[in-house]
Formats: sequence, structure tokens, C-alpha cells
Amino acid sequence: MRRALVVGAGLLSAAALALTGCSGDSGSGSDGTPTVVTSTNVWGSVASAVAGDHATVTALYTNADGDPHEFEPSASDTAKVVDASVVVMNGGHYDEYMERATANSDATVINAFDLLAGDHHDHETGTEADSGHDHGDQNEHVFYDLAVVAQVADAVADALADKDSANAAAYHANAERFTGQITGLRTQLADIKKAHDGTEVAQTEPLAGYLLTEAGLVDIAPAGFTSAVEEGQSPSAADRAALQDLLTSRTAKVFIYNTQAVDPVTEALLTVAQNAKVPVVKFTETLPDGVTDYIAWQHGQITALADALNTPPA
Repeated sequence: MRRALVVGAGLLSAAALALTGCSGDSGSGSDGTPTVVTSTNVWGSVASAVAGDHATVTALYTNADGDPHEFEPSASDTAKVVDASVVVMNGGHYDEYMERATANSDATVINAFDLLAGDHHDHETGTEADSGHDHGDQNEHVFYDLAVVAQVADAVADALADKDSANAAAYHANAERFTGQITGLRTQLADIKKAHDGTEVAQTEPLAGYLLTEAGLVDIAPAGFTSAVEEGQSPSAADRAALQDLLTSRTAKVFIYNTQAVDPVTEALLTVAQNAKVPVVKFTETLPDGVTDYIAWQHGQITALADALNTPPA
């Protein structure tokens, strides 16, 4: 499991002071408009697609370069969560501070990771597993599971409709439009699977595991390497050498590089891939600068992946 965010005792104390008297707030703005608070701008973009002009959406983490796992909220950030009408979190320890903050909130809480419970995905690759699988061991990067993202959109629509019945029809229509666009993305993945089912690729960490699995691709990067990067640790020399061999031999047909989990080891492997003429596709954990739309973000990444897979060997 990805390293859990550790919130300092001083921060918690400050937050507790800031939140005194806030837990009874209705969660609406001064004009009665529902407020939605999300952990990252990825979930913020999903919520915004549903909210339209009828609700206010605030994302706490919007940095396109840093690591969202290392984000430490301020007392004012925590207060926003407590005062919200609806809270959207990733869950799975990805944004544990949201779980702490919502303990004092009357908001409707949507935990994307919890929506995986009925899907039974394998914890790192996103492949199907038996119904007895431990939910706590699953890959937490559920914003790359398009089916779950669609479920979140529907859940946001239901929550906002409950808070603001006058605009219920608009929220549900927006969610229907968004989930239709998700279906378009999944069609792109189906096209990749039709052309490249079983193709071996490598990631620096299991960021896009669910998406790659739906596209029929197999991540062959050493588990020790991807796990170490995910935990913020240095991979072993043996795992580094194994991944380097997969790239230099071009056994891995595409190298998927998380631009927000970078260290000297991943940078060195990026150079290895480039020198070996292995196509590199850069994926992110939050929306890139200048991008505000989830569908546009994933469409661009999926298109880049398809282009890389279709690149003739050098």
C-alpha cells in the first residue's frame, strides 16, 4: 500500500481549533449554493462536470508537478472539508487527511476507493480476482479506473440532487453526459486491446494499472521496482537491473513514466528507454497545467499510449 500521509500533531491541533463550531454548518455557500470539496483536481474536474453552474467545487491539491501523496493540508483546507455539502475523496490511504477531516463533517462523503469493493480488482495490476480478495490491498490509483470514475460522477449527481432538489435534473443530465464521454474513453481502450492484446509494457509505478488492464496490456516491470517507487524508496540494484534489461532488450514495448514520482533512479531508466528507442508515454496523477477537464486529460493520455504502441520498431 502506498505510504500513508502522516499529519503532524501540531497541524491537527491547529485544525481542531479552526474547526470549533463548524461541524453544524449546512455545507452550502452564503447564497445557498451547494459546495463540493475534493482532494485533488482530478476528482475536482469530475465533480465540476456534474455540478455545472449550480454548485461550487473546490479542489485542495492542484499542483501539476508535486506528489499528491505528500500533501499536508492546512487548517483552512480541513475547515473547507468540514463545511462542505459534498466531499469527494480518492480513499485507499491516497488522501487520508480527507478521512480524518470528514469525521467531523455532516457532508455527504463519496469515497472512490470504496466503490471498488464490488469489482474485485487485483491490488497492483487491476486484473480481476476472486470475491474473497482483501479490499485493503487494492491499487489505490482508482482515478485510472474509468468504470469507478463514472460511478463517482453518478454518486456526485445523487448527492447534489439531494442537497439541491431544484437543480436535480441538471445534475443528473450532466452526469449522464459525463458518463457517456467515459464510455468513449473505454471504446478507445477496447480499440487498443483489439490491436495489442497481451502486449508487454513497463511502468515506473502501478499508476495506470486499471487502465492498462482494460486495454489488454501487461505491465512486466519488476514488482519490487514499482513497489519501491510507490513507497518513496530506492529500488534495489537487482530490480533496477531487471527493468533496465527489459528496456534495452525492448521486451517492454512502451515505457510509462509517472512525471510526479521522479527521482534519480526513474530519471536514469527514462534515459535508458530513450536510448533503446522504447516509446515513452508520460502519465500524471493530477491534471497538467492548462487542463481542467478529466475527459480531455485521459483522452490525451490514452491517445499517446495508442500512438506509442502503433510506433513501428526503430
